[in-house]
Amino acid sequence: MSKKLDTQSIGLDVGLSFVKWLTGAENLHYGLWDGLDVRAENLGTAQSAYTDKLFELLPAEPCRILDIGGGAGETAKKLIALGHQVDIVIPAPFLADRCRANAPTAKVHEMPFEDFETDARFDICLFSESFQYIPVDIALDKATAFLAEDGAIIVSDCFRTEAYMAPKTAVRPIVGGGHIITRFRRLLGERPLDVVFEEDITESVAPSIDLEQGLFNVFGHGMTRVDDELTAKKPKARWLVNKVLKAAIKSRARTRLYQRLTEQSRNSQVFMDHNQYLMVKLQVRK
Repeated sequence: MSKKLDTQSIGLDVGLSFVKWLTGAENLHYGLWDGLDVRAENLGTAQSAYTDKLFELLPAEPCRILDIGGGAGETAKKLIALGHQVDIVIPAPFLADRCRANAPTAKVHEMPFEDFETDARFDICLFSESFQYIPVDIALDKATAFLAEDGAIIVSDCFRTEAYMAPKTAVRPIVGGGHIITRFRRLLGERPLDVVFEEDITESVAPSIDLEQGLFNVFGHGMTRVDDELTAKKPKARWLVNKVLKAAIKSRARTRLYQRLTEQSRNSQVFMDHNQYLMVKLQVRK
């Protein structure tokens, strides 16, 4: 039996390699673009600004942090440099290996958060763009159970607005992701957790989408130039290539790929129309 290609790991690997080449760090999270021109050269600065803002929610003194869905370990590396003790829960083997390489003193638990169990207690349970991948009730309940006295849960992530739920009339990408914000607030209200800090940073992170789209447009321009050359000079070869692509990729997927590479339908305005990006700090009600 042939094995299925792990396209997600391939995409992560390529993405991390590209971002590291561009910025010197393996971060795939959004940037904070306040006061910055939206250009590739500013991506590292924008991502650092995001991390700095996130770290403002941490205790002033070194503490024990559970980094849930810790990416490639870049955040953990910075936390450790500040004197914090860090455990990472990460389900993907490839990312777990990157966490061990980038944050060698962190304790890495290679498993889904849903399966994670420990007797340890943490001052901070951190979800940095990982909350959306875990069912809301499980994420909140397990994180609460792992908190030390006076500990806090920090969620920094994207949520879907009600606009996302509106009927879709065209094959258009709705950029963003996350849980429906109203459901998150309802489930949060059913638990003994108080919101001690909340900030909407949607407009500040949204330009990350325009930068990403610009990169895909560069690839699209290259493919269009190749197609033009084949049309003019090798029409039979172009016909064969198109026939193979049509056989390998379904029509809907081809349409979305064409949009991704040649249009700008995935942009910051579409992101802001359908998403809300929040930084939230929660503590157990006393």
